[in-house]
Amino acid sequence: MTENTQTPSSPYSELPTSYAPADVEGKLYERWVERGYFEADEKSDKPPFAIVIPPPNVTGSLHLGHAFEHTLIDAITRRKRMQGYETLWQPGMDHAGIATQNVVERELAKEGKSRHDLGREDFVERVWQWKGESGGQISGQMRRLGDGVDWSRERFTMDEGLSEAVQTIFKKLYDDELIYRAERIINWCPRCLTAISDIEVEYQDDEGELVSIRYGEGDASIVVATTRAETMLGDTAVAVHPEDERYKHLVGTEIELPLTGRRIPVVADEHVDPEFGTGAVKVTPAHDPNDFEIGQRHGLPNLAVMDEHAVITVHGPFLGLDRLEARSAIVAALRAEGRIVAEKRPYTHSVGHCSRCKTTIEPRLSLQWWVKVGPLAKAAGDAVRDGQVKIHPQEMEKRYFDWVDNLHDWCISRQLWWGHRIPVWYGPNGEIVCVGPDEQPPSGEGWTQDTDVLDTWFSSGLWPFSTLGWPQQTDSLAKFYPNAVLVTGYDILFFWVARMMMFGLYAMDGTPPFHTIALHGMVRDERGKKMSKSFGNAVNPLDWMDKYGSDAVRFTLARGANPGVDVPIGEDWVQASSKFANKIWNATRFAMMNGATIEGDLPSVEEMSATDRWILSRLNETVAQADAFYEDYQFSKLSEALYHFAWDEVFDWYVELSKTTFFAGGEPAKASARVLGEVLDVMLRLLHPVVPFVTETLWTTLTGGESLVIADWPKDSGFRDAAAEAEIEGIQTLVREVRRFRKEQGLDDKQKVPARLDLSATTLAAHEAAIRQVLRLQPEGDAFSATATLPVAGATVALDLSGTIDIPAERKRLSKDLAAAEKEKQQAEAKLGNEAFIAKAPDNVVDKIKGRLSKAEADIARLQAQLETLPAA
Repeated sequence: MTENTQTPSSPYSELPTSYAPADVEGKLYERWVERGYFEADEKSDKPPFAIVIPPPNVTGSLHLGHAFEHTLIDAITRRKRMQGYETLWQPGMDHAGIATQNVVERELAKEGKSRHDLGREDFVERVWQWKGESGGQISGQMRRLGDGVDWSRERFTMDEGLSEAVQTIFKKLYDDELIYRAERIINWCPRCLTAISDIEVEYQDDEGELVSIRYGEGDASIVVATTRAETMLGDTAVAVHPEDERYKHLVGTEIELPLTGRRIPVVADEHVDPEFGTGAVKVTPAHDPNDFEIGQRHGLPNLAVMDEHAVITVHGPFLGLDRLEARSAIVAALRAEGRIVAEKRPYTHSVGHCSRCKTTIEPRLSLQWWVKVGPLAKAAGDAVRDGQVKIHPQEMEKRYFDWVDNLHDWCISRQLWWGHRIPVWYGPNGEIVCVGPDEQPPSGEGWTQDTDVLDTWFSSGLWPFSTLGWPQQTDSLAKFYPNAVLVTGYDILFFWVARMMMFGLYAMDGTPPFHTIALHGMVRDERGKKMSKSFGNAVNPLDWMDKYGSDAVRFTLARGANPGVDVPIGEDWVQASSKFANKIWNATRFAMMNGATIEGDLPSVEEMSATDRWILSRLNETVAQADAFYEDYQFSKLSEALYHFAWDEVFDWYVELSKTTFFAGGEPAKASARVLGEVLDVMLRLLHPVVPFVTETLWTTLTGGESLVIADWPKDSGFRDAAAEAEIEGIQTLVREVRRFRKEQGLDDKQKVPARLDLSATTLAAHEAAIRQVLRLQPEGDAFSATATLPVAGATVALDLSGTIDIPAERKRLSKDLAAAEKEKQQAEAKLGNEAFIAKAPDNVVDKIKGRLSKAEADIARLQAQLETLPAA
């Protein structure tokens, strides 16, 4: 706990009677930014804490996934700043090559133009113009959420410094023979007209057809099955397993490829599964990655039969047909020749689609640039295995290892105009020159630069150190690299995290880019369904912020955040969080109105009541819990602990139990007022990282402090008082039991009832006034008649209900309910005692009957106790 002798500069009366987020949030955020609270100083002697924002696409806008992730990162950084760390939350955006180029091309299409009408240079200039005018709207939305990022350091993956970093690492990888150019099968999008990486391919079950085709004649024939009949035009072999006795006589011979007049060899290859289908497969090396490998092993030619638009380029009858049109035409032609042995339609199978435009991917042989990932991926795996980097939750490690231990070489070239252009020049005599950022490219007749650009993930993989000035050895790099933690979704563990690990370890002399990878789940709707515009359940978080305030959205998201687990969220939950923010506002305002203060030292233990000592004990335990939950990234448990401490223990118990003390005045009231001020001070500090706006407004009013953003984080003083906690728990037990009884009698909580309290055998005697205040219990009076007596917590509470309920009617109601419960018990016991029934009934049915019996027995005990408390009719 803290001691604070500041005098409040603004009395509670300046606070509006109700909390209106719209009147508070925007002004507060701009004040924080103007005062430079979020700016990190690399020359500071404070210990560093750095974290990067997963850079959103420049084409994007804030969705619930962003809001969720940003809330968690902001909570972490706000706490670290309060703990005295020099804290950097690095903001910025990704140029999003394919997505951005698509956006601008659609804009051009509205003008009846294509990028080719403009030419490369003018098109790229047009994209920069679009970026300046329309891109980056997410920055304003981040401000709405309260993101405490250092805006003075905002970066863009295409800015000058990051472009230098990209060129530097490309050159370094090239010189180390970790980047090479080769003709391989790649994932090609006929719509985006570019290669895309394996992780940018989304697989889904599509309905197609499976046709079985007979190649060759008579004993020299083989049946193959395919879902892509159009690729048969590019077949250069049929493959069988070397040990398959059915086809041994054909291995080494040639058979005729239908429709083409070409003859192709039958080869033996262990890749073929003899148990699958006919045990024979068509081999199309230019249009299938597995076939390409077979072709390499057997020296087969690569015959490409489609262009970049997936249009057939060979064989007259099908020339110029789209791949799907050609598929139908080829099957029809084969059927006419009697070559179709079997057809299965519809045939559901997994098909790859472009994650950007959803077009079906076409495997295509293409000359591309590649990263040799073997040594890089090994280093990325070893860094986690040897404990340099921890993955949280730990069970996610297996997914990480499954990926990095089985990585294929990474295709990094893209056939786009928007992005980092590959820094390689080709000479007139076949020369190839890779140029670093400080080198002049070759010039003269015949020299041209590679037309491709780099995969977006290539530049974003440098994010933790390129944003700090690398390759220059800057003060920022020395201060803030490596980052402390990466907070991101498990869905981009492979896209982004693995690439940052590979590049960070490679470029920074074996130092990983962060110490911890904290993975969170995906935001889903309240039924657990993925949010999507097509599902009609997508939510714009700004709508909820407008309606309920940013604090409410943030608290709802944090409250659902269990490590690595998806987060369901619905508007009802945001509404409930809004009520919590209002509760904090109203109750804190009420407490200040009744004298809560931080002036002067805390009273001594001897000067405090048991209630004071209890709440301070609970306060310190909550500080300890908050620290533990933060360190373990347990945001859900953190939020629950703070919620119940604030609402239940501070407002519902401490404030209520202290009202009689405040009303009585004197030194005890002064002591409790100081304790209450201390509790509010610390509670608002604890809540601030998750709900920054409402807490900032209340705390500055209570304490007169400058801002919670730069206030000290609370520390557990070690104060605990087990005796006081046990004493107050006794009060709580008594109050809950009496409230439960009153509810069962149909009495409103606020209805006053005469009562006699016998607390002499307990530690509760000193709290009689508070107990009566909380339970609305009047003095017994001369005409008191104990119509109900409750023994609870070692005490006795006698209530006079004669003026509040109809005792004969209540006895009749309880007796009827008791008879029903006893009948239910008899029926359940009869079924459970029937051996024939038990032998045949499913376990879940038996368990259900046992549950009914248990409930009936509990109801009987409760109803009998209630009847015993009522006087005889």
